[in-house]
Amino acid sequence: MTARLSPQVRAALRGLGPAHSAVSPREAIRAGLGAALGLAVVGMVLMCSGVDLQLGLYMIAPFGATTVLVFAAPNSPLAQPWPAVVGNTVAALVGVAVTILIDEPVLRVALAVGLAVAAMILCHAVHPPAGAVALTAALSPEAIHALGFRFALAPVAVGTVLLVALAIVYARLTGRRYPFRQFDAAPPPAERLGLSEDELTGILERYQQSLNLGVADLARLVGAAEMQAATHLTGPLTAADIMSRDLITVRAETTITELAALFRAHGFTSLPVVAAGYRYLGVVFQLHLVDRLPPPGRAWRSLVERPSRRPGAGIRADELMAVDLPVASTGTPIAALLPMLSDSGYDAIPVLDGEILVGIVTQTDLITALARQTLHAA
Repeated sequence: MTARLSPQVRAALRGLGPAHSAVSPREAIRAGLGAALGLAVVGMVLMCSGVDLQLGLYMIAPFGATTVLVFAAPNSPLAQPWPAVVGNTVAALVGVAVTILIDEPVLRVALAVGLAVAAMILCHAVHPPAGAVALTAALSPEAIHALGFRFALAPVAVGTVLLVALAIVYARLTGRRYPFRQFDAAPPPAERLGLSEDELTGILERYQQSLNLGVADLARLVGAAEMQAATHLTGPLTAADIMSRDLITVRAETTITELAALFRAHGFTSLPVVAAGYRYLGVVFQLHLVDRLPPPGRAWRSLVERPSRRPGAGIRADELMAVDLPVASTGTPIAALLPMLSDSGYDAIPVLDGEILVGIVTQTDLITALARQTLHAA
């Protein structure tokens, strides 16, 4: 019967289904356990903070919605610390003010939520549970008249700050990233795309997605699509297919003068640093020597030939090497190497088998492979 439906009807039916892909049971347990622990801690803290339990407004229902966002959807722009804390607090202030000023229930509820939404947008702090915070205040006139604006401080602000702080700690303990919205935390994807933050923001606004997707996430998604498209051009090549295998390596104790001699003799721009058994330690790049050595020419040759005459000649490779490079395995697809090279700021990526260095991929290796694939396709 489904096959007889028109494409428009089938598309409409698909739109009624889940909006996100399947989530693993492990992630469901992680989020659920975090939510339970977060609310338990917040409840105990508020109970011990002197909040009037008789008024029934110490563990408010919106905390449950905030908990879902910060523990189960930590990547959402709506779940980040600023919208969570500021959104809830601003909505509480609006809800209290409207409740104090207006007695008619229906008008009070409508104005409290409507004005709270407008205030959140103006504060760049849209947080869906905050609408429920304003609604809670408007539906509890007796408690609000007793508490006044203290309601916005405790339980709302204090409880939200605690939830956010607990979510940050829990995310780090369970291998997640929260907060996630800082654009500066992910400049490489945006730089690689050649788009500024303003341009990415403009795209989100043009398609009316500013409240659903963050600028950093858009950069990551476009970058991921770019990588996937690159696989269509490069085929199934992996790092093992293009890496340089016959490597000149150095040890941690190799001195700066010995490094200079190797760079000069072989014309390399990078030298991997290994321990016994080819265990990878890092990479020394020629640029690391720029601040430590004189300019190329007679002074450079003098340093190589008579190292003892130059101050700092005893500096070792392990004092110069980069240790924070992205690394690849032999099975890493060539398309995944593209962002590694562009994002790292260096022109070489070590290829490891466990902890053992088995090769290195340079920009030259990658360009050669891409050119070969292009000629083959042509």
